[in-house]
Amino acid sequence: MTIVTRFAPSPTGFLHIGGGRTALFNWLFARHHGGKFLLRIEDTDRARSTEAAVEAIFDGIKWLGLDWDGEAVMQFARADRHAEVARQLLAEGKAYRCYCSQDELTAIREEQRAKGLPMRYPGIWRDRPDSDAPAGVPFVVRLKAPTEGETVIADLVQGDVRVANDQLDDMVLLRADGTPTYMLSVVVDDHDMGITHVIRGDDHLTNAFRQYQLYKACGWEVPTFAHIPLIHGPDGAKLSKRHGALGVDAYRDMGFLPEAMRNYLLRLGWSHGDDEIISTEQAVEWFGLDSVGRSPSRFDFVKLTNLNGHYMRSADDSRLADLLCPLLESRLGRPLADGEADRVRRGMTGLKERAKTLVELADSAMFYVSSRPLALDEKAAKTMADPAARADLTDYAARIGGVASWSREALEDIARSLAEERGQKLGKIAQPLRAALAGSSVSPPIFEVMEVLGRDETMGRIGDATTGGIPSTSSAA
Repeated sequence: MTIVTRFAPSPTGFLHIGGGRTALFNWLFARHHGGKFLLRIEDTDRARSTEAAVEAIFDGIKWLGLDWDGEAVMQFARADRHAEVARQLLAEGKAYRCYCSQDELTAIREEQRAKGLPMRYPGIWRDRPDSDAPAGVPFVVRLKAPTEGETVIADLVQGDVRVANDQLDDMVLLRADGTPTYMLSVVVDDHDMGITHVIRGDDHLTNAFRQYQLYKACGWEVPTFAHIPLIHGPDGAKLSKRHGALGVDAYRDMGFLPEAMRNYLLRLGWSHGDDEIISTEQAVEWFGLDSVGRSPSRFDFVKLTNLNGHYMRSADDSRLADLLCPLLESRLGRPLADGEADRVRRGMTGLKERAKTLVELADSAMFYVSSRPLALDEKAAKTMADPAARADLTDYAARIGGVASWSREALEDIARSLAEERGQKLGKIAQPLRAALAGSSVSPPIFEVMEVLGRDETMGRIGDATTGGIPSTSSAA
């Protein structure tokens, strides 16, 4: 049997982070078994579904690196097929027309509420002939569900879950206007798409009982269900807007890498021993639903950020530069010159060691692409206000101006020699040098910075700093 899974979001907003994890689990399960991962957009809620949301879902899944097989299925386009199945059940006596008006149904619910009874449709038209129907009254089509025994779901995560059939009423398949309901559409689509495993959040578990009954009524094989616990916030409550950014696109904009996001989402509810850093290749090899826990997992933003830092440090420098340059251009309000983009690329090894997100990386890389004279932050300005520091920097500049090899090793050797001659520590030269070249008291290794900036830019920035003709960020505001 070929394993076929699906991800079926509703396009009523962004791709929620919980939806991203559901997509990941479905993708991993299919890839692990050499099967297919399909995508279906459940756009039957026409009032709330938007094209912008559809595109946001596509973009989010693509950014996560979850490639789906074949074309995405648009559920609304299959409405005729869904209605056809309901009419077939009607013809076979497995469904019936219900002529109850909204007023009647409201009265029934109010009476049940008053008596403390479960609010369920009592099957008024279940066994009545259509000839009893009042003329001109619209009807819905309901499934004639079993009333005795129980429905049992053999769930791969939750175990056997059961409900007494007399606790379920006859659900609506077709509304009064002839349009199919969500429950009908889901079952027909899953059957027609050949879905073998339905992996989704456990908030859908109650739907599984009704869907199981519909599969049986249609004479179709029931897929295997696996309902995974939801993601909770750090406080243990269900993840909501008050816990912060929830869309996959928001995490991308905050500078997270997709491979870090995959690793983090994988570990929200799934485990492989004590392994925390799990590559996508390892995840495909190891993934199984037997390792999904039954308890909700808690979203930990700090843990995600630290994990992203690991992936930043191990990422290819050229790829990081390609991701970073558009951020820098946005901040500068102009395109990067060829030389500036090259600096970012060559300086990436030192830059990425400190950054945990692309946004932090952009913060630390700005000095490589900033125009002269370079603005100094408060600490750097204080350093350059010291006449002794400017004198040391001037002497150092004189020694490196004509050096044959503009390499970090040669530049550091000259600085050490000057410091030793004066009985100073290297920092006496390195700190004003950092202030002049990076505009800050923090930077990648400063002699690496000099090598990346090149001779002309380095000498120019030192000249700006030692002559005192540069602004500070505090005064520039």
